[in-house]
Amino acid sequence: MNGLHIFVLIDALGWELIRERPFLPKSLSYQQPLRTMLGYSSGIIPTILTGRDPVENGMWNLVYLDPKNSPFRSLRKLGTLPGRLLDNRIGRRVLTEIGRRVLGMGSNFDVCVPPQTLPWFHWAESRDIYALGGVPGQRSIFDQLHERRIAHKVYTYKDSLSDREILERATRDIANGREEVYFLYLSEFDGFLHLHRGDPEKIVEKLAWYEEALGRVFEAAKKRDTAAHLRVFSDHGMTPVRRHCDVAAIVAGCGFETPRDYLAVYDSTMARFWFFSEEAREAILARLQQLDYGRLLTDEELIEFGVFFPDRRYGELVMLLDPGCIIAESGFNGKGWKPAGMHGYHPNDLNSTAVFLSSEPPKNTVVSVRDVFGCMQEALG
Repeated sequence: MNGLHIFVLIDALGWELIRERPFLPKSLSYQQPLRTMLGYSSGIIPTILTGRDPVENGMWNLVYLDPKNSPFRSLRKLGTLPGRLLDNRIGRRVLTEIGRRVLGMGSNFDVCVPPQTLPWFHWAESRDIYALGGVPGQRSIFDQLHERRIAHKVYTYKDSLSDREILERATRDIANGREEVYFLYLSEFDGFLHLHRGDPEKIVEKLAWYEEALGRVFEAAKKRDTAAHLRVFSDHGMTPVRRHCDVAAIVAGCGFETPRDYLAVYDSTMARFWFFSEEAREAILARLQQLDYGRLLTDEELIEFGVFFPDRRYGELVMLLDPGCIIAESGFNGKGWKPAGMHGYHPNDLNSTAVFLSSEPPKNTVVSVRDVFGCMQEALG
């Protein structure tokens, strides 16, 4: 291995935010935009960590259809109960805790579909993707570091650490440790931008804080190893929100029942459907095609994006909203939530573009988030 390597993933750091004001330019002299992929961090980050598209690593959205193996399949016995008995704040909280603590679905698990439909679904991120064996069936960068016996440390929110705590701890560990690779996942910038995407002054102030903190991390690294390397990258950007669209209410207005006629998962910018009635399929499809703020994705597009699953586990039909539009209320977004920014749009959306920043030019070509894996492999020699 050549020198000490620091990899930093800053969630939602978009190219449009730093295009005219470079991020930590004295330390990160090489800066370029990075094409993101269709979907959310649940699919993008596993791709960054493995270099494989979702269709290869199996991870795209958090919820997927799997009635045979659903951890909640026993709840079908309660199917005759009124939905309100489970679909309320207390019921959802109890089911969330059962999923996390009893069924082993991971600390990220949340009830983001109507509880009565849980028996038809599974949760993709039941393992810690930043740990050994975290992406089933794939050799992630962490698996490869372990296999090659390269000493390393990983810092994420999964250790109940804030971004501030991660940066402070990493600075101390680098100064006093002997590890050759450090991986920092800073997740809080995403939440900040959801609230403040329309406030340039606050964004500049927040970016300056990250610059200062990361500057201390890199300074500690260079004191230990003058040939230390720093690479900062992101999974996606953040697009200003301009319109709220109640897709769920429109579909419900078609008059069909779930789960008898169809199933639906509503995320912030995407709606996914499975149909058990041809009549429901035709009616809902026709209604969705009338909407002026999104469109249905073709199989050819899903193949292009690396998210076409022949078994349709992530949806028979996928509707993607236009940049700046969000689903007004869904299992992922509570009532009354009015974010200033959102992500999960078409990869061509400029505000969705990610970043790749480095203390030196990469040896390999870097175009998309998938290529970050190859840059991390450089550290393995």
